[in-house]
Amino acid sequence: MITTIAIVILVVFFLSAALRILNEYERGVIFRLGRVIKAKGPGLIILIPIIDKMVKVGLRLVAMDVDPQDVITRDNVSVKVNAVIYFRVIDPIKAIIEVENYNYAMSQLAQTTLRSVCGQAELDDLLSNREKLNAELQEILDLHTDPWGIKVATVELKHIDLPQEMQRAMARQAEAERDRRAKVINAQGEYQAADKLSKAAKIIADNPIALQLRYLQTMNEMSAENNTTTIFPIPIDLFRPFLKMLKKEDE
Repeated sequence: MITTIAIVILVVFFLSAALRILNEYERGVIFRLGRVIKAKGPGLIILIPIIDKMVKVGLRLVAMDVDPQDVITRDNVSVKVNAVIYFRVIDPIKAIIEVENYNYAMSQLAQTTLRSVCGQAELDDLLSNREKLNAELQEILDLHTDPWGIKVATVELKHIDLPQEMQRAMARQAEAERDRRAKVINAQGEYQAADKLSKAAKIIADNPIALQLRYLQTMNEMSAENNTTTIFPIPIDLFRPFLKMLKKEDE
């Protein structure tokens, strides 16, 4: 009876130590007496108790936040920048044996790279050319993490915090730019109106009857706006003799 119980206990111990189940997105790096054999999985994995040791590695895409970094841009503006990195393990063996903790190593590398790349850019580029900076960060990180068996898929700058003084200066600059555009548009409108009036004056000078028609149109508009007003139209021809007399006296 005791022997049977002992055998059952040994079998249970053996199975618990020898059997492992890995999910579809996991791989197990097998060490046998300290040496790497291969990466196994997914599914059921059988290990030799005491001799074999397995380290799980996830293959899913990981989103890692990079802590805000104090950066001085090339034009000497102090800003805080943070980002998010998307990466995945493509070689489980390298991810285990080439670096002690690839998550920590990735975080530190991302912070230093973020400070370096953003420090080489000017503030305007940092605000307007994010795609270029994202691509540069992704290329540098992917180059450094390739020996670790890690592929950096995307790097995105999230927030760029500016000092209050710089925010106020940029707001004043934007307001001045809007005022400038408004003045330019107003000047263009006045120029176009003056051009049209000049052309209209030439047409009236060549066709005096057009002035009479304009005069009648103006009276019609005035009577339509205020019906209590009585308008007596006086032909302009009545004033022409007086105008000629005044012209002769001036001469």
